[in-house]
Amino acid sequence: MTVKRRRPEPSRPWLPLLAALLMILGLSSATATAAHGQNDTRQAAQQTLTWTAGDDITKYASAPTTAVAGKTTIVFENSTATGNTMGMPHTLTFDVSDPEYNNDVPLNILANPSDDSGGKHTAEVTLSPGRYRYHCTIPGHGQMQGILVVTDGGGGEDTTAPDATAKVEGEKNADGAYIGMATVTVSATDEGSGVDRIEFAEGDGAFQPYTAPVMVHQVGAHTIRYRAVDKAGNVSEVKSVDFTVVAPPTDDTTAPETSATVSGEKDPSGAYIGMATVTITASDTGSGVNRIDYALGQGEFQPYTGPVMVHDAGSHTVRYRAADKAGNVSEVKSVDFTVVAPPAEDTTPPAVSATVDGTKNSDGAYVGSAKVSLTAADDDSGVEKVEYSLDSGPYLAYTTPVAVDRVGRHTVAYRATDKAGNTSEARQLAFTVAEGGGVPAPACPEWDERLTVIVGTVDTGVPNRITRSRCTINELIEDEKDWSSHALFLKHVTTVTDKLLTDGVIDQREYRAINKAAKQSGIGKPGQDEGYRPLFDGTKKSYDKWQHVGGGAFGLNDDGSITSSTSVEGMGMLWFPQRTYDDFSLKLQFRDDAPGTGNANGGVFVRFPYVHDHPEESRPEWVAIKYGHEVQILDRPDGDMYKTGSIYGFDRVGLSGAGVTPKGSWNDYEIRVVGQHYSIYRNGVLLNEFDNTGGQEFTPPRGDDPGTDGRRYSSGYIGLQVHSTDDVISYRDIRIKEL
Repeated sequence: MTVKRRRPEPSRPWLPLLAALLMILGLSSATATAAHGQNDTRQAAQQTLTWTAGDDITKYASAPTTAVAGKTTIVFENSTATGNTMGMPHTLTFDVSDPEYNNDVPLNILANPSDDSGGKHTAEVTLSPGRYRYHCTIPGHGQMQGILVVTDGGGGEDTTAPDATAKVEGEKNADGAYIGMATVTVSATDEGSGVDRIEFAEGDGAFQPYTAPVMVHQVGAHTIRYRAVDKAGNVSEVKSVDFTVVAPPTDDTTAPETSATVSGEKDPSGAYIGMATVTITASDTGSGVNRIDYALGQGEFQPYTGPVMVHDAGSHTVRYRAADKAGNVSEVKSVDFTVVAPPAEDTTPPAVSATVDGTKNSDGAYVGSAKVSLTAADDDSGVEKVEYSLDSGPYLAYTTPVAVDRVGRHTVAYRATDKAGNTSEARQLAFTVAEGGGVPAPACPEWDERLTVIVGTVDTGVPNRITRSRCTINELIEDEKDWSSHALFLKHVTTVTDKLLTDGVIDQREYRAINKAAKQSGIGKPGQDEGYRPLFDGTKKSYDKWQHVGGGAFGLNDDGSITSSTSVEGMGMLWFPQRTYDDFSLKLQFRDDAPGTGNANGGVFVRFPYVHDHPEESRPEWVAIKYGHEVQILDRPDGDMYKTGSIYGFDRVGLSGAGVTPKGSWNDYEIRVVGQHYSIYRNGVLLNEFDNTGGQEFTPPRGDDPGTDGRRYSSGYIGLQVHSTDDVISYRDIRIKEL
């Protein structure tokens, strides 16, 4: 865990947050209050135990390990004097949730160097014999923990280990051996702090917790070792019992049946790569299997307790045998195999490339359609898969060349993954498809290539697949159309989904999801804002789809709005690179948040090309300025001649009749573009109409603007301008409808 060092603060703004945290952790309000600095000044108890904390987040600076039962004063200090130079709060908490420890002291003390008591607090408790577990309750500091052992206060410190005994039971033969099975029962007593646990071990094996009598069935001589531990931590000496188990009388003279299998990853020659695992089994229908033995090569036989894993490269032989309880031993069998070292790890991703084929016009655009072909090669583990993403869509498996016949600009990202899991860095190519050619564009009711089927604003989660008509499911649903009634829209969606279900484009579950979303959408009902899709809905998910270029910055606010920065200098733009728009109605809300009494200068950019395709521009935000149109936002009575509603550099609008609202008020703004006709509305009032046909009587202020004669693109992207740190503007509820 990384902890930032900071100076102790005189105020305690973290206390409400920590109080909430303590409530989340299940602490009572009374405990939380005590943790906030009440310094217990009552009469001193019979003994005092002191804990201290400093900068270390892994352990307390000091802590007691033992105590005697009875009334006790607990002192917890977390201060500069105890080594806390960072001002970090710490807690001392006694755990009352683990039944392995005493749980009769619900202690929780919070100490901070800057609190009213200088980080030193006390509390009076009554301790019982046994063990208490203490720790820090602040998340991320779980390693700060320890055990306090409490002995009986009346008899002094417990230094005497428990007394452990064991007995072996079962049916014996004349020689004293146990016939078929022996049961070992272990018990312990302790007159001091009490028995904490009993442990046992078979032969020379490791000790393990004793929870129930140990039953031994294997024929042969056995030793069971045992010991006990009391709550004061005293461990008894290790004792043992020895006994022999013999098989019941039987006429079994047949040895067990044995077999072995070898498993692991093989290379083409049949050798095991890196490791081979040998599994041995045995069965006996007479007295039963008593043991299985194995040996590596010509080595000594040893007990088989689980699969044998062989890692060393080379040829190997594993021999094996089994014995039953009547003493019959099977013949020795063996398995032979070879282990080879694994190949060197492949850490190099595949090489991948792309080509675009088709007929180009004089502007370099592909006429009618373009075909994208991908190739990949990997000299190590080999190519596992090749993937592509069309126009920022999901990555899809590449199997055949991708045909793109939609008119407009397109980007294809592509990558490849080898069999070792290495994925190449995604590369990207861009191209434009122009009208014409032998492949006509699909006659889709609207254009919608979002990843999932979204009806109105209801996301179904169903993939937005291409249908047999070459249109997507979203395009066939036509949720942007002005439906005269909700019932008519539902009937249309049912007709579309019936055909998609018949064609196998969707399944029954997806059919139900789409029709349910249509009902929830409310499309066609009076008062619905039909057809508008959110570009920014106030969530981080939608905000992350935007991209910033140039100077300045925008930040996401808790109320679902975004605001230009007051500290990051420069002029720039936040733009939506997911797709372009032709004819549209763009709606949003803006608010003038300029500091002081002045008014902010900003604007909305529309119909500009892909900003990174103009390397001649040293600043990509100027692509929107030079090649698109800026719809101005400015309510200042002086200064720039272009006011709110103006098409900057082309069509001026003054403040008179503009419906200017007081600074700090939200305004509705609609930009409607059809063909080259622009209509700008503010709070429902038409501010400006502009026909982008060229021939303006005044000269635009940007002399190097290639579009100063009025020519502009008929399709492009959407962006928001940030002008300067003094021109602070907020935006929210940005949505668009294609016309």
